[in-house]
Amino acid sequence: MVNQTPEQKARDNIDLMLAKAGWVVQDKKKINFSAAQGIAVREYQTDVGPADYVLFVDNKAVGVIEAKPETWGEKITTVEDQSQGYANANLKWVNNKEILRFVYESTGVITRFTDGADPHPRSREVFNFHRPESLASWLREAKSLRARLQDMPPLPTDGLRDCQITAITNLEQSLKEDRPRALIQMATGAGKTFTAITASYRLLKEPVSAKRILFLVDTKNLGEQAEQEFMTFVPNDDNRKFTELYSVQRLKSSHISTDSQVYISTIQRMYSMLKDEPLDDALEEQNPAEQLTKPKDPLPVVYNAKIPPEFFDVIIIDECHRSIYNLWRQVIEYFDAYLVGLTATPDARTFGFFRKNVVSEYSHEKAVADGVNVGNEVFIIETEKTTQGGKITAKQQVEKRERTTRRKRWEMQDEEQTYSAKQLDRDIVNPDQIRTVIKTFKETLPVIFPGRTEVPKTLVFAKTDSHADDIIQIIREEFGGSNQFCKKVTYRVANDKLDAEGKVLEEGEDPAAILAQLRNDYYPRIAVTVDMIATGTDVKALECLLFMRDVKSKNYFEQMKGRGTRTLDKDSLQKVTPSAKSAKTHYVIVDAIGVTKSIKTASRPLITKPSVALKDLAMGVMMGASDSDTVSSLAGRLARLDKQLDDKERARIAKQAGGVPLLAIVGELFNAIDGDRVEQKALELAGLLEGTDPGDSHRDKAQAELVGEVAKVFNGELIELIDSIRRDKEQTVVHDDLDDLIKAEWAGDTTENAKVLTQEFSDYLKEKAAEQADKIDALSIYFHTPARRSEVTYSHIKTLLDVIKQERPKLAPLRIWQAYAHLDSYKGTTPVAELTALVALIRRVCGIDHSITPFDATVRKNFQRWIMQYHSGNSEKFNEQQMAWLHIIRDHIASSFHCEREDLEMAPFDSQGGLGKMYQLFGDKMDWVIEVMNQELVA
Repeated sequence: MVNQTPEQKARDNIDLMLAKAGWVVQDKKKINFSAAQGIAVREYQTDVGPADYVLFVDNKAVGVIEAKPETWGEKITTVEDQSQGYANANLKWVNNKEILRFVYESTGVITRFTDGADPHPRSREVFNFHRPESLASWLREAKSLRARLQDMPPLPTDGLRDCQITAITNLEQSLKEDRPRALIQMATGAGKTFTAITASYRLLKEPVSAKRILFLVDTKNLGEQAEQEFMTFVPNDDNRKFTELYSVQRLKSSHISTDSQVYISTIQRMYSMLKDEPLDDALEEQNPAEQLTKPKDPLPVVYNAKIPPEFFDVIIIDECHRSIYNLWRQVIEYFDAYLVGLTATPDARTFGFFRKNVVSEYSHEKAVADGVNVGNEVFIIETEKTTQGGKITAKQQVEKRERTTRRKRWEMQDEEQTYSAKQLDRDIVNPDQIRTVIKTFKETLPVIFPGRTEVPKTLVFAKTDSHADDIIQIIREEFGGSNQFCKKVTYRVANDKLDAEGKVLEEGEDPAAILAQLRNDYYPRIAVTVDMIATGTDVKALECLLFMRDVKSKNYFEQMKGRGTRTLDKDSLQKVTPSAKSAKTHYVIVDAIGVTKSIKTASRPLITKPSVALKDLAMGVMMGASDSDTVSSLAGRLARLDKQLDDKERARIAKQAGGVPLLAIVGELFNAIDGDRVEQKALELAGLLEGTDPGDSHRDKAQAELVGEVAKVFNGELIELIDSIRRDKEQTVVHDDLDDLIKAEWAGDTTENAKVLTQEFSDYLKEKAAEQADKIDALSIYFHTPARRSEVTYSHIKTLLDVIKQERPKLAPLRIWQAYAHLDSYKGTTPVAELTALVALIRRVCGIDHSITPFDATVRKNFQRWIMQYHSGNSEKFNEQQMAWLHIIRDHIASSFHCEREDLEMAPFDSQGGLGKMYQLFGDKMDWVIEVMNQELVA
């Protein structure tokens, strides 16, 4: 039978979740403890009423679940007292002397969990209920993990850098405080992996004795490197290697053992394992942030009994600025584990994901100052074609070359063609431009690296694979080098290079082998890369980075520069570069493209395809976009929105769409990109019979026409209506637009800028006050009859704030507050609420306050003055109960600017007895007290 109530639907979902986690769900009248290790009994009776579920492990009651409908998701934490009450209660038929330790609240969609054995029990969201064997294991332990973290001994600092000591110490303090996420930001070369392994060692050993740690990477190369570092790590309080003390497993297949302590995995493999699907090993070669394509609709992670959410205690995420977004975020959030991020280049979203809990901030500049990294110098190479582009003259033979096969043909250039610098090496290839740069680089090496007899180890950044191939050939020619002299480095194993007849010209190599050669051997002297040598790849001998591609991402550029920052002692450097006279002192950026001067965007990983807003999708289709991705995305979004609409909203949309229901629009959009319909239309356009091939151009034209017909229903008003309804239906969780203190953001403003801003604000208020002179509102009262300012109400100020936001958003009260604070040398706290800030600003502009003063401070000061004056007179002093009420009224005026009789029936007064209680305390003086406080406190 179909469930009718939200409560029953939630319980059905909870039953399924329990079953997946290995629990047997039973009715209270059919209890059978022999059915399984874990039994969840519905509606179990306690002395405070029936608990929704009581959990039994090995015949012993250990926990409770409080079930709520899905709509309670936003307020699920409000039932924690209720669920704890059942945990504290006496169970029927069971002599439970101890409080039940494990407490859950769940809607079947959101589940929160509290472990009563933690030092400070605090609920946290979990993907699913923990398995019975997990709870049994925790019950056998003398202390919970969070309790054992409190016993972490001091860190032995021998052999550790100061930055590593700081990172580990602060991380351990963060864990003791039970902060679920922590970010370690350390410059490239400062030893992030070593720091992480040291922290892992301390977590695994007694007294903490963490069970399992996952070291998560995003490329196979980084996983192999991490495995090597674990294998060679020797702790400073034991002479045995890490792998002699603990088992380390790098996941290479779908098998995962349960008796290892450290697991190393790519996030791609962990995703496939959770999905219980095979993984193409090639997907581990490239980091997902640079993947140019992805499955259209990646399925969400689902519960996997072989790897339950509690499988790991701690997850360390290497290069976390790349691997915590989009599809991959759900892998990390599946686990009920502490999350520790490692990166040299965090961006706004990284800080947001780790909740601004940065336990280590160690910049490249600090690392250079400490001798941990080396700094850089920049050498510029500019050519005419690089900066200005060029021209192809008409009536000459030009070479046409296929990008991938390199197949050539020649044709006559019909007309003169000018090309820009941006087209170079993409649409237009000018070998002489590449040759000029390479030749100049070779000729200036004695200037860049004086005294060297060989080319320093150099990494060249190219634009495309085709560009890289051209660079390699020209480098070999200009330097007179062999195939070994210059090689290409990628994430992937290179294919054999073939000629037009298919003969092997050059055998492909494993990138790991090339990296090892670059790191340890004399050859290659120069490596060329497109997709960048993986961040974290250690090639300390690199002394030169030649940029022949521009980079717009600040974060990406910092990562690329990080390839050269590693230090190297004299002996080690001379093994690969014999003519070096000293240890590595610096590295050189050779800028042949203007990369050091170009404007960089805010740091962010290179995501495959950013999410497009519904409004933008609809506008795109209306303006003529007809590609399948855009149309299907729009149709899918609209279908999802329709499920959230009520009948009135559907009617509004249909009316605006000329009577066409939203679902009908969705159906027509899908029909417009249906393969069969597109094919039939293409045949009509081509004038061909069924069964023949109309060609891709006719298919594209056919789909454009079909989509265009459907798109006629869209207009600006319809799209605005749909978008306004959508905004009401969903929240947007923003991960990169972090909330920062205004003062921190505006700290660099000059006095002149502050004067201009405050003058503009003052002029605006005066202008509005003049317009509203004949109306009763906040500005007319403050500017024209300031003696009546006690009459200004909450709604007056709220109305003014809304007008400012609409007309002059740049005059946001908190921003103007910072400008006045700068001019008035105000050093106090910044108001939290815009409304109270606005009142203080109005008082400042009107001259009531001669310097910026928080409104609540004004109210409190005036309250204290009024009370002292009242008590010093002949009147009877207020008693203790009356003073308590006066304090409540004071705080209400401080936040709402005015107090009315009607306010006494609302919070916070109603909980104290409301209007009746105040009359009981003050009698006939009640109205007088309210009136006088309104006048005196805003004076």
